[in-house]
Amino acid sequence: MTRATSFNEREMQTCAVARMVEDGKNFWVAGAASPLYAILIAKKLYAPNAQYITEDGVIAPEPLLPFDPIMSMVSARAGYRANGWTTMNTAGNHAQIGLMDYGILNALQIDQYGNINSTAIGTYGERIRRFGGPGGADSIAALCWRTIVMTDQEKRKFVERVDFISSPGFLDGTLGARERAGLPRGTGPWRVVTPWATYDYDERRLRLIAVAPWLTVDEVLAECEFKPLVADEVGTMEVPTDEELDILRSQLDVAGQATGIERSRWIVFDGEKYVRQPAEG
Repeated sequence: MTRATSFNEREMQTCAVARMVEDGKNFWVAGAASPLYAILIAKKLYAPNAQYITEDGVIAPEPLLPFDPIMSMVSARAGYRANGWTTMNTAGNHAQIGLMDYGILNALQIDQYGNINSTAIGTYGERIRRFGGPGGADSIAALCWRTIVMTDQEKRKFVERVDFISSPGFLDGTLGARERAGLPRGTGPWRVVTPWATYDYDERRLRLIAVAPWLTVDEVLAECEFKPLVADEVGTMEVPTDEELDILRSQLDVAGQATGIERSRWIVFDGEKYVRQPAEG
């Protein structure tokens, strides 16, 4: 495959997650957009035997492509030839008995122990801004063996303590905290992927393991409210390939809904290195 010479940061993130999809495993995918695009890229290029359940409980569909921009979930095209049209509760039942190897979801905030907030910013009883909430993401984070989280690399998102726990990570970070809360043993956060960096967990704490080739470790850490652990050897994230971008742009995110947002800067290879372009306007 050929490394792309021009792409944007959101495409970088989506393609990075696509390469994490393991063949033959089951995935519970939250919402639509980037988490869903990642597994569909993987099924076409890397993991043809991976299967997924949508957040709302459609089992192993074969979606009709290209996607309509507003019909990538809860629609006939997205659920075409599914093994079953069920409910979010049925999907949760599958996860409860151990059938969901991975969950993929987005996050509004994430803290050092992998707890996720997608409900509200601020302090209840004082000033607060409410959002849409987790939907099925709470069950995904609670019940899947491994959870992959996608979010932006911003200080307001990487916070020391989330304002509200919508979906559980390692809770207070102590050994056995998830089990004491009644969650299945051996489940929990696995990776966090941003357009700038990749993290894993060491002793239940977030750890930086790779950064994008146009950034330094210090630049990434500057966009964290807390200082995560840093691996002894921090790797370099792979950039998207032309083949990945062709699928993403021509079949999945045709209208640029997931990748065409203001914070998604373009990255261009100048013949020697990848360079982040100035913001438009």
